[in-house]
Amino acid sequence: MARSHTTIDSYLESLPEERREALRKVREVILKYLPEGYEETMDFGMPCYVIPLERFPKTYNGHPLMYAAFASQKNYMALYLMSVYGSPNIEAWFREAFAKAGKKLDMGKSCVRFKKLEDLPLDIIGQTIARVSVENYIAHYEASRNRG
Repeated sequence: MARSHTTIDSYLESLPEERREALRKVREVILKYLPEGYEETMDFGMPCYVIPLERFPKTYNGHPLMYAAFASQKNYMALYLMSVYGSPNIEAWFREAFAKAGKKLDMGKSCVRFKKLEDLPLDIIGQTIARVSVENYIAHYEASRNRG
């Protein structure tokens, strides 16, 4: 996916209809459950949910601290859940909840890959998004940077 889009709407409009509708639903769930303090933006060529630099400027790469994102990749759609990647407790809960929902989880470190919207338990995605406040995410991030 090209990084030329400056708005989420233009990004979504560029997608084939099936992917556009699936990712619009994912976006709706994220926005419904996103804790206060996170911001929706475009970064890395995809829609991202971040802690703005004004709130937390001490990131390792100069970009806002990413909490979640979604994208249309060549062979699948992806939902990036940094809180799942960064926390063994949240990851264990997430994997168990996905299984209880009867869905097959195709996941890398933070990337949940899916081919169609029906592959995602949207209620679990919503709970995952709602799970970590900005303050807790910053604290976790800082602790992880101090370990190495």
